[in-house]
Amino acid sequence: MDLFEAIILAIIQGVTEFLPVSSSAHLNLAPYLFRWPDPGLTFDIALHFGTLIAILIYFYKDWVQIVGQAFGLRAGSDEELRRNRNLFWLLVIGTIPGGIAGLLLEKYAETTLRSPVLTGAMLILFGLIMWLAERLGSKQRDIASVNFRDALVVGCSQALAIVPGVSRSGSTISAAMLMGLDRLAAARFSFLLSTPIIAGAALSAAHKLHQSGGVPPGMKMPMIVGVAVSALVGAGVIALFLNFLRRRTLMPFVAYRVIFGIIVIALALFRASHAG
Repeated sequence: MDLFEAIILAIIQGVTEFLPVSSSAHLNLAPYLFRWPDPGLTFDIALHFGTLIAILIYFYKDWVQIVGQAFGLRAGSDEELRRNRNLFWLLVIGTIPGGIAGLLLEKYAETTLRSPVLTGAMLILFGLIMWLAERLGSKQRDIASVNFRDALVVGCSQALAIVPGVSRSGSTISAAMLMGLDRLAAARFSFLLSTPIIAGAALSAAHKLHQSGGVPPGMKMPMIVGVAVSALVGAGVIALFLNFLRRRTLMPFVAYRVIFGIIVIALALFRASHAG
């Protein structure tokens, strides 16, 4: 992998991991469309660690307060978080479905579920679910009101994100809005909930890399670049997206997902017909 490919893929990861458009769809399709070789496990680790750093950079104060409050400490000054002292344990509960799905379906996610047609279909389907969340969600609750049922429902929706095209942030924000959370609270809870899953995926990939013999020759610099670029881009995108949700709806992302999904399916069918 050359540095140009590493930078492009890291930018794609940093942008799409936190927007409700499916990072896996974009990362799987970029090599497919540009006819680049599969970046492989090593670079996958770099991107996961990059986005983990991004989310910790942006939410480190929240995490300090959330963890501190869980163990009876007075930490942080965010009033919404202060009114939900059980939030840490609710995030633990919400993480469980995604962790189980990752363990059971990981091999399928890396093979069968990477079909471009399936990816395109999921982009469209979950775009329509986002539209329903905008239409049907009451958007009256803040993060202080998150309860056990919310954590379980949003956690189960996060488990669906193992399928490329679903989008972790898209599925969890939609679920949270359908449970009545406002857009900003839904996105904030979604990002907090994604932290342990992203960390677990990064550690799991690192363990596999260690078992396979470590970083291949020539991949150290692309890895460093991938971590740095995806972290910086990701932190910036989180800030921009949350600011966007203070004033705007998810409808631009709904339109993007539907159009992109149609293009993905059309390209896949076109290539399949010409390959035959």
